[in-house]
Amino acid sequence: MNITATGGAEADAPHDASHGHAQGSLAKLAVGAIGIVFGDIGTSPIYAFRQTFAGNHTLAPDQLHIYGVLSLIFWSMMIIVTLNYVTIIMRADNKGEGGSLALLALINRSISGKRRWSGGIVLLGVFATALFYGDAMITPAISVLSAVEGLTTVQASFQPFVIPVSIGLLVGLFAIQSRGSAKVGLFFAPVMLLYFTVIAVLGITHIADHPAVLLATVNPLNAVDFFVMEPARAFISMGSVVLAVTGAEALYADMGHFGRRPIRAAWLYFVLPTLLLNYMGQGAMLLAQTPAEALQTVRNPFFYLAPEMLRLPLVLLATAATIIASQAVISGAFSVTQQAIQLGFIPRLRITHTSEKARGQIYIPAVNWALMVMVILLVLTFGSSSNLAAAYGIAVTGAMLIDGVLIGVVLIGLWRWNRIAAGALLSVFFAVSGLYFAANLLKVPDGGWFPLLVGAIAFTLLTTWAKGRKLMIDRMNEASLPMEIFIKSAAGSAARVPGTAVFMTSSGSGVPHALLHNLKHNKVLHERIILLTVRIEDVPYVADDTRLETYDYGSGFYRLKLRYGFMEEIDVPAALANLKGCGPVCKMMDTSFFLARQTLITSARPGMAIWREKVFAWMLRNAESAMEFFKLPTNRVIELGSQLEI
Repeated sequence: MNITATGGAEADAPHDASHGHAQGSLAKLAVGAIGIVFGDIGTSPIYAFRQTFAGNHTLAPDQLHIYGVLSLIFWSMMIIVTLNYVTIIMRADNKGEGGSLALLALINRSISGKRRWSGGIVLLGVFATALFYGDAMITPAISVLSAVEGLTTVQASFQPFVIPVSIGLLVGLFAIQSRGSAKVGLFFAPVMLLYFTVIAVLGITHIADHPAVLLATVNPLNAVDFFVMEPARAFISMGSVVLAVTGAEALYADMGHFGRRPIRAAWLYFVLPTLLLNYMGQGAMLLAQTPAEALQTVRNPFFYLAPEMLRLPLVLLATAATIIASQAVISGAFSVTQQAIQLGFIPRLRITHTSEKARGQIYIPAVNWALMVMVILLVLTFGSSSNLAAAYGIAVTGAMLIDGVLIGVVLIGLWRWNRIAAGALLSVFFAVSGLYFAANLLKVPDGGWFPLLVGAIAFTLLTTWAKGRKLMIDRMNEASLPMEIFIKSAAGSAARVPGTAVFMTSSGSGVPHALLHNLKHNKVLHERIILLTVRIEDVPYVADDTRLETYDYGSGFYRLKLRYGFMEEIDVPAALANLKGCGPVCKMMDTSFFLARQTLITSARPGMAIWREKVFAWMLRNAESAMEFFKLPTNRVIELGSQLEI
């Protein structure tokens, strides 16, 4: 399977050492990370603890269960988030970038050399990406809905307004995406700093009523006791406890925005302590109440932490925090989609840059509106955050398991760790994440099927596009004429006209179909002919001084390779303006761009099933025009069509 946009990434691809990270002091970057990176995991206390006790499988809010759940939450955060993601996985950055696709590219460049990835590693990484889309749909729905449900703790009569208000907020959130998050982002950090501080203070006020909860939380024996006394209930509860660590993968995926050290510092010294204090506060509050009071409070313990007069401000603050968390997930969906497009797993889509300064701030209309429709359908279908929680967790734990496999490849194949040490570490992680995944499988009938269905559909589309593109390029190369033969036969006989003709081609050799069609129908060749291939490397950014690679065939024929990183915006005219070694400077008014547009004809030839060929043909028809994707001047483009069997 081919992962580059033009036929294979190179192991020695050049890169930009700056990685495109934000610049500033460690403290400033850590504060910025708090506003962007930790929204998902930061809003988990709103529903995670409640769902464990009052979800589909209820637990009595007594000392055994509360201590056991708090211990599970603490050690899950330490093993999954702190040890696995923050300490180990975040070290496996691809030139500063993180995420499943960036990790795949790192493995390809560092371990595989010039060989293709093994099919299993590629499929795992693609499936992790597919699961992310399911997570990106559920996170805004459950986060905003759980916060707005806090209104019922202020006044029970607000219940009928929960869904309409939630949908209104979500529609507004998606509607402003086209304007970019730069201006709104100025308020992210202050709001999240206030939110984390408030939830920590609320937790401390109740810990004071039951201080024994502090030692009980960090004592792993309480989790062990829970499993010994009630193994079935303990196992089932893990399906809800895992909600406390949802968003852990965002720390790795968003590493490219701030860098490893600021995210690590923000987590260890601020976010982790505040979250633990809040969870312990919820447990302490329940333990300090009578059994009857606890049964009432456990339905929404997060909001009951605040006294009645401060409950409405807490609801408003939590709602703001969940909107920020949703914004981060939506932006993440845009970034992941851009990476997948550049790496050849998704067809070209319209991408709008919403900031002149921050190249990572993009807007993809197709993704935005598709997410909005699915999020609203989720809210209307499931009706409450408690029901949505049943659908949450499968995608997260599945992605965690896949990340564990990929980091195992890095530990042993790239970092050359001692196999015994690596095996011991990985066994701990797989034991924990495997139990969580198994516990979440129990929720499949209650809603866990949704992220699996979304993941299966996304996985099918991603792999169909990648496979179809490879087959299409292979079929085109089968009939390709060597360039040297073409020049000898055509250069001397065809009439030459002034100007430059740029023929876009996905192949690094042979004669492009558009060039053959142009000569066949127009009977002329331009004075200068450039065969242009855009290659997406398996690094995030490519240095400007190594972006262009040229080859002179003679007789006015040149082959040009343009290199881009998978996080970069492609701008062909801007690159041609810096072109040297191919004659005079390219002037757009004297340059014509020739594009080939293939119409696919399904056939019984080996390669893909007929139904997948039809899906690929549909995706190709609906892909963004190459003219717009490569930013070609609209009045200088000529498209030549052809039919192709795959």
